[in-house]
Amino acid sequence: MSTTTPLADPVQESATPRRLPGAVAWLLWLARRLGLALLTLWLVSVLVFVATSALGDPVRAILGREYNSNPGRVAELEALLNTDQPLPMRYLSWLGNLLTGDAGISLANQQPVASLISSNVLNTFVLVLLSAIVMIPLAFGVAMISAGFRRRRPDSIIQTILLTLAGLPEFVIGILLVALFSTTVFTILPAVTINIPGRSPWSKPEAMILPVATLALAVAPYVSRIVRASLLEVIDSDYVELARLKGVPENVVMRKHALLNAIVPGVQVIALQLAWLAGGVVVVETLFSYPGIGLQLVDSVRNHDVPMVQALSMIIAAVYVVVNLIADVVSILLTPRARTAIAA
Repeated sequence: MSTTTPLADPVQESATPRRLPGAVAWLLWLARRLGLALLTLWLVSVLVFVATSALGDPVRAILGREYNSNPGRVAELEALLNTDQPLPMRYLSWLGNLLTGDAGISLANQQPVASLISSNVLNTFVLVLLSAIVMIPLAFGVAMISAGFRRRRPDSIIQTILLTLAGLPEFVIGILLVALFSTTVFTILPAVTINIPGRSPWSKPEAMILPVATLALAVAPYVSRIVRASLLEVIDSDYVELARLKGVPENVVMRKHALLNAIVPGVQVIALQLAWLAGGVVVVETLFSYPGIGLQLVDSVRNHDVPMVQALSMIIAAVYVVVNLIADVVSILLTPRARTAIAA
């Protein structure tokens, strides 16, 4: 008696999805995200260039009444800004120079833009970094305390304070801090940052306290409320209740079981707020005379310094894109289900 081996169904074999190796799947996902990031930056570059060009003739705005009486200076600025060329050619020339690290010559200082903004970029990076170091533990700590006292008086008081801070613009928070610690009530902190040539602003730590506190208080309420909402959702889950039934202390339940599972939404919000800080420092740096890209952007707009405005705008946009890309990677690393979906 002979036996025959059943033939494999080709339709069934073709319908079975092939799973890529984990490393290959990750590389493909990262390549797609990098492609989207580059596409976003390219679209931003188009918008920035078109917007600055649509403001009018930059040469006329710079020279004012001298435009009609100084044709030599007009020709010099037109050659420097390539305004005698069609708009697409000017954009391609500007983009090509930008990709090679040449952001042009500042019209106000007649120096390379890259050399003028390098120190200010570092100053802003330090300010944002210090604000994040203060803001993240503060926001998570307040969220844990509020979630631990939910539907009780401490929770109501904390939420009222957070809503009040969230409704205040950052310049109002800064003015209140200046009035409290520098002018009206106490005089223990400097009201502005004194920029000493050749020295960094953080060489005097007391001058950094009010700008850092302003940014931290402006951002922390949003992060804290999102983390609190995630914590409340996780606290009501079955595995948290099981941990409590096993006799695990409440602080351990909150720290090891609830917070670790509620941290992913917090990462996304922190990324958005840190990206906002890169652009929101304009107001804070102007208020405290802090020598960063925000104050430099305001001065450049006031002086009609088009190359400087374009370069600073692209730096702020690049920070937005990079921070959000990092947040996506961290969120997937912290979420097993998302890692499985990428590898599938």
